[in-house]
Amino acid sequence: MYLWIKALHVIAIISWMAGLLYLPRLFVYHASAGEGTLSETFKIMERRLYRYIMTPAMLVAWMTGIYLAIEGGALSSGWFHAKATLVVLLTAAHLHDGALMRRFAADANVHSPRYYRIFNELPTLLMIGVVILVIVKPF
Repeated sequence: MYLWIKALHVIAIISWMAGLLYLPRLFVYHASAGEGTLSETFKIMERRLYRYIMTPAMLVAWMTGIYLAIEGGALSSGWFHAKATLVVLLTAAHLHDGALMRRFAADANVHSPRYYRIFNELPTLLMIGVVILVIVKPF
């Protein structure tokens, strides 16, 4: 059963990361679009991505990750504590994406496309850290 849960964990992480990388890119385009039909299309795309892909994937990643950490005995490892910290930061980025999405939905965006381009790099850097910690286990 452990390997099936691990496979589900990886699938959930891939789905979650795809959303964390794509949603800020949608925000870049949405911030450039102004109001009108195109803006309304972006609102639908952002909402569906966040609610139907990103959030369920994040929840499955958390549930399966906790199971794997307990069953695999990782809870006492230093690398795992560092990884868990990065995952909490990824979750914070996810929640921030939700707040940004709600601002766009209310036509209350306050950021430039440049902000979203820069913010888009954060999940990438956190993901790199997580992968290194999980594979290399440096401490």
